[in-house]
Amino acid sequence: MSVIQRPRGARRRPNGTRPEPATPEREAPDVSIELSIVLPCLNEAMTLGACIRAAQAAFRALPISGEVIVADNGSSDGSIEIAEGLGARVVQVPERGYGAALLGGIKAARGEFVIMGDADATYDFEAIGPFVEKLREGHDLVMGNRFAGGIAEGAMPWLSRWIGNPVLTGIGRLLFHSPVADFHCGLRGFRKDPILALDLQTTGMEFASEIVVKATLTKLRIAEVPTTLSRGDEKRSSHLRPWRDGWRHLRFLLVYSPRWLFLYPGLLLMALGMAATLWLLPGPRVVGRVTFDIQTLLFACMTIAIGFQAVLFSILGKVFAWNEGLLPVGDRFRRMFRYVTLEVGLATGLLSMLAGAAGAIYAFVRWSEVSFGALDVSQALRIAIPSLTALLLGAQTILASFFLSMLGIRRRRPAGPNAMESDHLGTLATQRID
Repeated sequence: MSVIQRPRGARRRPNGTRPEPATPEREAPDVSIELSIVLPCLNEAMTLGACIRAAQAAFRALPISGEVIVADNGSSDGSIEIAEGLGARVVQVPERGYGAALLGGIKAARGEFVIMGDADATYDFEAIGPFVEKLREGHDLVMGNRFAGGIAEGAMPWLSRWIGNPVLTGIGRLLFHSPVADFHCGLRGFRKDPILALDLQTTGMEFASEIVVKATLTKLRIAEVPTTLSRGDEKRSSHLRPWRDGWRHLRFLLVYSPRWLFLYPGLLLMALGMAATLWLLPGPRVVGRVTFDIQTLLFACMTIAIGFQAVLFSILGKVFAWNEGLLPVGDRFRRMFRYVTLEVGLATGLLSMLAGAAGAIYAFVRWSEVSFGALDVSQALRIAIPSLTALLLGAQTILASFFLSMLGIRRRRPAGPNAMESDHLGTLATQRID
């Protein structure tokens, strides 16, 4: 079945113009509707009608009770009139963006299952049977795979097909151990309640990645089915901006993985810097015709400091993400915070600073032995540079320990779908860190 209903709070203007915008509200599932198909729309008059008719044909063929929701993002080309004329339900979403439009449509959906797809006629909505089958089996998220189902010639730009999508999907699979082989397929189905419980935040094209990443991190049941991608209407101009949208996807993947963004690079820098420092401490080293001396030692110690800062950022970022409900709490970090307390951090930082101070005192004594006159610069800096590095690392540890403790302070959370989880994370941080 397909129903027509204007969004709650909207009223029809005279002369048949489109309804006034109203922020979509979360609808309770309607037991009479099993499936909602959500189409994000911004001036899709050329192709929207074909998508709606295909979805309605799928309802009859399966058969399944369903509705078509057009999440309109400010269309002015008659898309709304086309949707209403074909019996689709139009939901006005004032906030611009692919993710914002989809989230508005998903919240307004009445079905237990939701299938989202682009309204540009590139996806075959009549072939949604495998998606529904997987959802009925109990999967929470069912992704389409265009590379397994087939991509029509010219349907995807060469750069996106052979570089952009494979690289971004590979990065996503590496960072999050996701089973999904096509991160950015626009046709996907899911159970409404588990996906809304992920507290999706992004409003742009990276919304597609956010669903996959959060579903993977929270261990939802994920399946993948082959789907096809066609060229659609060649007269329609694409809303996709490959470089900008690709960067937004990559940025999201990196920000949601503090381990790969900060921890692993930081540990690598620290290891390289420490190895070079220990190698150069006894004196200059000659490799072939190249002499590595005090200037190399200085850069090595700087590398240690930068790497240590990155590791601290990883820990701070992870705790912040827990407290804000952005990432699930990891068992490893739970165990780590049994031992990582403010007192342990302060003691560690103080020991590092004492080691640095001891080196500085030793250097001062050496200077006094020559009546504070000229020193061998190479030998003097071999003491001073590591000593200053130890002082710097100790100070960073102490400051980070206090900041980590601040992140763990319990505070009142606003009511919402993640309020209970946020309270739990705040309690964890307070107990483990303070």
